[in-house]
Amino acid sequence: MSFRSPFPDVEIPDLSVYDFLFGSIDEADLDRPALIDGPSGDVTDYRTLIGQVDGIAGALAARGIAVGDVVGLLSPNVPAFASVFHGILRAGATATTINALYTAADIVKQLEDSEAKALVTVSPLLPQAAEAAKAVGIPDDMLIVLDGAEGHPSLRDLLAERAAAPDVSFDPATHLAVLPYSSGTTGRPKGVMLTHRNLVANVCQINPRMGIGPQDRVLAVLPFFHIYGMTVLLNAALSNRAALVTMPKFDLVEFLGLIADRKCTYVFIAPPVAVALAKHPLVDQYDLSSIHTVFSGAAPLDKALGGAVAARLGCNVRQGYGMSEMSPVSHAIPFSDNETELDSVGPAVANMECKIVDPVTGEEVEYPTGEGVSEPGELWCKGPNIMAGYLKNDEATAETLDADGYLHTGDIATVDAQGAVRIVDRLKELIKYKGYQVPPAELEALLLTHPQIADAAVIGVTDDEGEEIPKAFVVRQPDSSLTEQDVIEFVAERVSPHKKVRQVQFIDVVPKSAAGKILRKDLRVPSA
Repeated sequence: MSFRSPFPDVEIPDLSVYDFLFGSIDEADLDRPALIDGPSGDVTDYRTLIGQVDGIAGALAARGIAVGDVVGLLSPNVPAFASVFHGILRAGATATTINALYTAADIVKQLEDSEAKALVTVSPLLPQAAEAAKAVGIPDDMLIVLDGAEGHPSLRDLLAERAAAPDVSFDPATHLAVLPYSSGTTGRPKGVMLTHRNLVANVCQINPRMGIGPQDRVLAVLPFFHIYGMTVLLNAALSNRAALVTMPKFDLVEFLGLIADRKCTYVFIAPPVAVALAKHPLVDQYDLSSIHTVFSGAAPLDKALGGAVAARLGCNVRQGYGMSEMSPVSHAIPFSDNETELDSVGPAVANMECKIVDPVTGEEVEYPTGEGVSEPGELWCKGPNIMAGYLKNDEATAETLDADGYLHTGDIATVDAQGAVRIVDRLKELIKYKGYQVPPAELEALLLTHPQIADAAVIGVTDDEGEEIPKAFVVRQPDSSLTEQDVIEFVAERVSPHKKVRQVQFIDVVPKSAAGKILRKDLRVPSA
């Protein structure tokens, strides 16, 4: 049977993202800090931010960017990202945010697929941006370099034009605000069509659960180009008049230093950062007492690891779940909830309806009663935050969105009688050992409890007999003397026989995406 969020539905205003965030801002909030450049400490208040958003929208319109056009945005987390991102949306255009680690070839694919008419970047990324822009026919005057580069407009140039923001009209329910690219449940990246209503809805859905307030300084280390950073930081934090402390790339020393120096109170992370917060000796050298909450997403956070972070920092630790296709948050442990176990991603957020479906039979898994937990199955979700579909890809859309509006997440989950959902693993990543299902995430979480293991990933590989077996890739702590046999025995003592790790390989770093997800395909590539 389907189950709804335990929380009452929230009202979702019929507004564009710009009008929702800034249309009715109180005069008293205009002088609050909106963005603080982490490295320099420079402050952009809400008054300045809104002025820049309007100015950029006007400059884009003056260059012929109109309602429905697509503009690429290739930049790390800097304060100007917020101005440009919202300027694009304010102009009625659609922003396609591009991974700052992409090569020119990767950028070309996204610009071509999205049919972008302009590209905004920063000078350190200009070589690959310029190569990609030239390949797709974007002229130099439509390749905007925020911090300036000869032959290209800069942010200062755009704002100096003092062009009035255009009067635009569109339906927030159908007009595309953003086109992030996601692999979805499987396959090559696809343009995820998210409307203004999708983005507004998700902020309204998560605000009561996250507990972000105007007094908060939120560390923005998660990339804004990824939907997690885009919604939870760029939109939700700004909607609550909090201050975002930007960090262009993750470096542990800088990360800890910024928290201490800028007195960050709320820190959103992915699990790899949690490993460092729990285990790295550097953490003890910094005053992190300003943090009241660490919130983890993008991949499952192990209960023991989350507990270790909470104990070490003396703060709340929460986690949630989502996908680009859901704008992204569908589940979260509430800010005020001290009862839900950290091995879950919490209940569904407001206005959401879910099912758990047996991937073999297609039958809905029975909802549990009392203290019970359901059988595992694929999680399906439905709500106002669900994407409109994949750009120019009806086949992939039909495979992911069904006729009833449910998004088939590709994730295996269980639910308890209180509505708390636990993500077991990816449907396509489950290892089948002699017919038994082995979830890699479960073994990874176990491996991270070993004091001599800094990080770990598990995939299925084929042995000499043609059987798929679990193989662990392990990053040892400095000065560790851990052996392959030590790892095998550690796991064997703690799991069912079919879940044993059968092979171990020590590596220097686990390959991960910018959002913190393990890149298992990279582990399958034979080492040179």
